[in-house]
Amino acid sequence: MRNKVQKSSLKAFMKQRRMGLNDLIQKIATNSYACKHSDVQSILNISQPSEPELNNSNPSPPASPSQQINLGPSSNPHAKPLDFQFLKVIGKGSFGKVLLARHKTEEHFYAVKVLQKKAILKKKEEKHIMSERNVLLKNVKHPFLVGLHYSFQTADKLYFVLDYINGGELFYHLQRERCFLEPRARFYAAEIASALGYLHSLNIVYRDLKPENILLDSQGHIVLTDFGLCKENIEPNGTTSTFCGTPEYLAPEVLHKQPYDRTVDWWCLGAVLYEMLYGLPPFYSRNTAEMYDNILNKPLQLKPNITNSARHLLEGLLQKDRTKRLGAKNDFVEIKHHIFFSPINWDDLISKKLTPPFNPNVSGPNDLQHFDPEFTEEPVPNSIGQSPDSILITASVKEAAEAFLGFSYAPPVDSFL
Repeated sequence: MRNKVQKSSLKAFMKQRRMGLNDLIQKIATNSYACKHSDVQSILNISQPSEPELNNSNPSPPASPSQQINLGPSSNPHAKPLDFQFLKVIGKGSFGKVLLARHKTEEHFYAVKVLQKKAILKKKEEKHIMSERNVLLKNVKHPFLVGLHYSFQTADKLYFVLDYINGGELFYHLQRERCFLEPRARFYAAEIASALGYLHSLNIVYRDLKPENILLDSQGHIVLTDFGLCKENIEPNGTTSTFCGTPEYLAPEVLHKQPYDRTVDWWCLGAVLYEMLYGLPPFYSRNTAEMYDNILNKPLQLKPNITNSARHLLEGLLQKDRTKRLGAKNDFVEIKHHIFFSPINWDDLISKKLTPPFNPNVSGPNDLQHFDPEFTEEPVPNSIGQSPDSILITASVKEAAEAFLGFSYAPPVDSFL
């Protein structure tokens, strides 16, 4: 009985963590009564976003609905929801869902990310959608980054047509196995580091590395996904100062609201590697304020059940002073040449010639064994594959349509009402 209670408690805890503490913070922030509590105020104070960019004393006002977002070569103005058969919900986010979909004529399977324009506009997140699109367009040249095939829109929704990856989230496998042996953790860390190094070579900082954003493909290779928090145009010595990320993986400089650079991604790699080896992120606490204090002030504690090379790497990546952090001088080159990765042949790794330590053993596109039933058991909303009747389009929907004109707008027609 006790084991059942413990398992139930653990499942509830992991579900809460999956939803993210940021959502909780946002809910608290909108509750005037809760905001009066001193503890809540201290948490919200540290969690408030700072100015959008460094050296920008006059931040630009929110984008007006008339401003266009142009997705350029990613757009497909001829595509429409009825081109797809939407089969299963395989993921959820702040602005919509990710669905397994089969193209009716191509008979190819895709992961289609469907975003609600109204929700994006409400939180003024148009720029993050643009960043996601821009990064996705550059991903086709790297084997460990999810690729965008094209995008399109209806009056109230945006559609990203992405590679379908069904080996499961790293989070899902970590949840089931608690932690990984060092060789397996090394393989994943190497592929993740390779992907981050490639993004950095394009002057992109990822900023939101966590097990939920790391997928395994059908062979067991890493695929990085969800580029909504990426920051473009960060030169090797450049910095930014936007407060964003996921609480468990925030670097000290982000919490301090100080300028930060691409080394923020190496901190996150250290946090993910630590979690793969130990089962929880470093400095973790269910109390967000306590966890933030741990990240800022508590020394890194490493149990003795890892090799000296793993210990040395974690100490280098989880260095609180970003100027002394591993990767601060020569970025990916420093990580690549660390002794922990000496068993890795990087040319073979990038060519996918190394055999993954775990094979998801999926039988085909319809094999959803590695997706959380919390998603797959949810019914596919009828509205996903439809556009609203033009008579029923409200002012807010019209406003949303105007804000994303460049996305490749497909106006509602009788054929898919």
